[in-house]
Amino acid sequence: MDIELARTFLEIVSTGSFIKAAERLHVGQTTVSARVRLLEQQLGRPLFVRNKAGASLTPAGEQFLRFAPSFVQLWQRARQQVAVPAGHRAVLTVGSEVSLWQPLLLNWVRRMRRSHSDIALRVHVDVPQDLITHVAAGIVDIAIMYAPQHRPGLKIDLVMEEELVLVTTDPKADSLDTSRYVLVEWGQEFSLHHDVAYPETTPTLVTNLGPLALNYVLLEGGAGYFRRHAVKPHLISGELHVVPGAPKFSFPIYAVHSANVDEATLTSALGALREVSTAEVTE
Repeated sequence: MDIELARTFLEIVSTGSFIKAAERLHVGQTTVSARVRLLEQQLGRPLFVRNKAGASLTPAGEQFLRFAPSFVQLWQRARQQVAVPAGHRAVLTVGSEVSLWQPLLLNWVRRMRRSHSDIALRVHVDVPQDLITHVAAGIVDIAIMYAPQHRPGLKIDLVMEEELVLVTTDPKADSLDTSRYVLVEWGQEFSLHHDVAYPETTPTLVTNLGPLALNYVLLEGGAGYFRRHAVKPHLISGELHVVPGAPKFSFPIYAVHSANVDEATLTSALGALREVSTAEVTE
């Protein structure tokens, strides 16, 4: 498929209009219409219903919308890989879940830049569902994740065993203060163990983003479960305190990558990742 057909399709979906899509693409409306007709011929289904309000998707169009962004992204990825910057031997796209970018992803990127300066990097941070899809599609080469889904063609390696600990801004606290507790949704396994440990707890503030919850607790006071290495600086400074006797929960972190990644580049990236993860554990 001509990638311009997919681009044109996405522009029409984005703008809701053939005319506006033509303006964005800097082509004539007849060109946009011709591209859509060709795409519909290739797929064997009409994709749009045109009306006075603009253009809306048919059921077939809705289905194609699930795949079109991946086509465009994969093409861009291929162009980037072919166009390796001068003085570099490869381009590697590394990624992580939002909750893991600080400090693990940051330290990983810093180590790669220092020890493998001949590898150009692209860094991608996303939610778990989209991140694993990007790895499976080849848009991201290798990513660090918590509890990744198993998919055909992907390899999953354990990087480190993290620990979630209950911390608070109250130095005198000896138990969980439910009135100021921020619950972070760290995943299914955490939720199961958390519900067993705190069956009567009904938090009034819940989030699925660890850094957001941590910053809130630091600014407003309160308590929450966070990765030990993420809160370590705040424990040292006295801003936070581990609640004595509170349950601790395992939080394993994995590296997910496709079997199609260049072996030498992958080995360099995994080696650097293990170095920074080991440094975090031993600090």
